[in-house]
Amino acid sequence: MKRRMKVAFGCHFLATLMLAAFAIVYLLRSEFMPYHSVAVGMSWSEVDPAFQVVILALMRATGGACLAVVVTTLILLFIPFKQGLIWARWAIPAAGLVLSAGALYAMLYVDLNTAATPPWIAPIVGALMMIVGLLLSLGQP
Repeated sequence: MKRRMKVAFGCHFLATLMLAAFAIVYLLRSEFMPYHSVAVGMSWSEVDPAFQVVILALMRATGGACLAVVVTTLILLFIPFKQGLIWARWAIPAAGLVLSAGALYAMLYVDLNTAATPPWIAPIVGALMMIVGLLLSLGQP
């Protein structure tokens, strides 16, 4: 693999690691995130237990979706991307960018409509890394 392809691989891999961290946090937390508390104006203990179940279910669904993209991306990176298959160069950032766009939309919605400050920079950084990885991989044999 040429140097540009190695750097492209690294960009995609780092973005995927960031997503994996997000997935793990959302799958394993026993209460909502601190910025969620600010958004709803309540601590976790003040939230009705039925709503706690729904919130945790939504967080786990989000974490599971992120984990699915992580697993898919890692398979694509370590098999077809490393083999130099052109379609994988597009498929990897496509999955990452769709997820990043959805996450950014949700976080900006919370940011603009509540007093909370979600970590919206994370999906931007992930998306930029995917775009850089794509651009570096284009035109390479």
